Amino acid sequence: QEHLVESGGGLVQPGGSLKLSCAASGNIFTMYAKGWFRQAPGKERELIAGISSGGVSTYGDSMEGRFIISRDNTKNEVYLQMNNLKSEDTAVYYCYAKSTPSWITTTVRNEYWGKGIQVTVSS
Repeated sequence: QEHLVESGGGLVQPGGSLKLSCAASGNIFTMYAKGWFRQAPGKERELIAGISSGGVSTYGDSMEGRFIISRDNTKNEVYLQMNNLKSEDTAVYYCYAKSTPSWITTTVRNEYWGKGIQVTVSS
């Protein structure tokens, strides 16, 4: 059974930082491409960033700069560093993996989602 488990979310003040972690297990192999999405209330799920097995990262529209994706293949984990957070960053953040080493590959056999973790930016 495959698992993606997010951690590190919570409440943060505007301008603050958080680092999300996602631990993969089961058949989600270390060399799969992984990424982060988010979904705010009333909005569609949107891509924050994806990262290939070799560390090449791709960011969604307007995401590069305040968000930094990274991974540790030895731990089968992916991270999202979030800086200068704003109220509009409030959302449920989801970890994602797909059965290819390259993030830009769109046709894949398997995709996996974590259950999501709440990030609330508020004073």
